[in-house]
Amino acid sequence: MTPQLAYYDLGPNVTAFSTTRHGGCSQGNYATMNVNAYCGDAAAAVAENRRLLARQLAVSTSSRILIPHQVHGSHVVCVDEDFLSLPSAAQQQQLEGVDALVTSQRHVCIGVSTADCIPVILYDAVHHCAAVVHAGWRGTVKRIARETALQLHSLFHSSYDQLRAVIGPGISLKNFEVGQEVYDEFCHAGFPMQQIADTATWPKPHINLPLCNALQLQELGVPASNIFDCGICTFDHVDDYFSARRLGVQSGRIYTGVVLH
Repeated sequence: MTPQLAYYDLGPNVTAFSTTRHGGCSQGNYATMNVNAYCGDAAAAVAENRRLLARQLAVSTSSRILIPHQVHGSHVVCVDEDFLSLPSAAQQQQLEGVDALVTSQRHVCIGVSTADCIPVILYDAVHHCAAVVHAGWRGTVKRIARETALQLHSLFHSSYDQLRAVIGPGISLKNFEVGQEVYDEFCHAGFPMQQIADTATWPKPHINLPLCNALQLQELGVPASNIFDCGICTFDHVDDYFSARRLGVQSGRIYTGVVLH
């Protein structure tokens, strides 16, 4: 079995990707390529899928594939030499309640899990550092993409105008129907509602999560031309990508990651 990955071109010496549902050994709503251990999949299948992914990425062991236990917050963790020197159990403890990772370490894969939420990859070719962001609607309201870019600037002196970004597979405006309370959260957080929401086409409001995250980066100074939106809606493409709205929360997760070489 070989994991089928969607790759993103961020330049030489960096591998950026999202997993698809294909090329693993999980069953049912986890079929077949799920590497997330927090969503109810069989532990043996998750372990084997991680091994397969490590081999595909040419990462030394599956322990070098880092997956935080996300909570829809805005906490960012730096994967540095001190982190990598910790035992595996201590590393996992550091990844509890985390929704974004940043690193300049080579030959380690940092990534986030999604199944309709928006994954964002950030890469600075000048300082050869990267980040991955899990941006559900709650994290988006908290501007986690912006916070993660700020961390790259603080830790590695990244210049916003040189950052490159990928917005990976997630739910589209057409399919992200929300209640009035969610609409109000975005409104109260100061998002440009006429730009990011549609209240006229459907009975309930719809919100454009990919655009919300792109705008956060643009407001910091990331050029729009440096932001690549893959345009894949997980709800519409459930045969290839996991969608919690289509499959339920007891289902697999897409893993969007980056490896520096």
